[in-house]
Amino acid sequence: MNSMAPVGTAPAVPRGSRKVRVMIVDDSPSVRMALAGIFEADPRLEVIAMASDPYVAAQRMAKELPDVLFLDIEMPRMDGLTFLRKIMAQRPIPTVICSTIAAEGSAVFLQALDLGAVEVVAKPTANSAAGLREQGRQLCDIACTAARAPLRGRRAPPPAVDVPPKLSADAVLPPRPPRPVPKTAPLVCIGASTGGTEAIGHVLGGLHECPAIVIVQHMPENFTAAFARRLDSQCHIAVKEAEDGDPVIAGRALLAPGARHLAIVRVGTGYKVRVFDGPAVSRHRPSVDVLFRSAAQQAGANALGILLTGMGGDGAAGLLEMREAGARTIAQDEASCVVFGMPKEAIELGAAEKIAPLRAMPAEIGAFGAGKVMR
Repeated sequence: MNSMAPVGTAPAVPRGSRKVRVMIVDDSPSVRMALAGIFEADPRLEVIAMASDPYVAAQRMAKELPDVLFLDIEMPRMDGLTFLRKIMAQRPIPTVICSTIAAEGSAVFLQALDLGAVEVVAKPTANSAAGLREQGRQLCDIACTAARAPLRGRRAPPPAVDVPPKLSADAVLPPRPPRPVPKTAPLVCIGASTGGTEAIGHVLGGLHECPAIVIVQHMPENFTAAFARRLDSQCHIAVKEAEDGDPVIAGRALLAPGARHLAIVRVGTGYKVRVFDGPAVSRHRPSVDVLFRSAAQQAGANALGILLTGMGGDGAAGLLEMREAGARTIAQDEASCVVFGMPKEAIELGAAEKIAPLRAMPAEIGAFGAGKVMR
């Protein structure tokens, strides 16, 4: 790193009941103070350092390593993506990119994920107190879950954290008992979070034809449109960011827009999507649980639910509802996941009829679309 202190020379701190240690790297004093205030108000977290640029951050890391790093992109002396690349090469640390430019430039967002960022979020911008509180809760939850992300080269196990209660899909979509659904066109619903951009690209890239597909990938607002465009340019099938009322048709995948929920609505023997606002469910908007519940209610046995890599438990309860409604259900196996959190939760609930590696997903979708029985 030229004259910058090497990252990763600090001793590891043994796991115990300690808080998750956060480091904030941002050239704006006001942003550093705002983020620090958010994190320090959460009893699970402590801010161990704030730095105005990567050189200052590296000097601080030589003394003590954080459990999670919140990193800006546009900074003096060295940009955040260059610093991220160096961190991941020398001593991987769970890193959350927190930047305005990431929200504005999709290429930056995708590059950050490719370099190893656990999450990419926009800086808090809410004008209302309620909006700021919601953004603050989401940032704190991201900090806690990111700290536990398994990264190659990590030496110190992350601390255990207590997770506060979260809203279920009941908050936006009332539950109802399973009931028979008339025969309709086949429908595939996919949910993913951390590591999902690469996983979804692999799944869709392996399809030459397919039944209708609807996807929820945890992403901030403004990022999903660019991600859909990139997939559309790389895949044989069509990929589009979903808009309210879009028909769900064979040969095309619809991606839920960031910061909005997506649900399936049956129309005759087919479906359309409903895109709507609402509170975060399972700490996410869009939420996989919302999509899966709607598929259970509207499609029943006509659907296939697939839960891919991701932190937390979003989608596990919804996948169980799909299975109970007669849908086929698959969870990605641990070996091929970047983070095994969401599939693991589903497996432990008994929601997954089958556990499969990522490489098998295109064939599973093809077999389902052809009406073949899952084995």
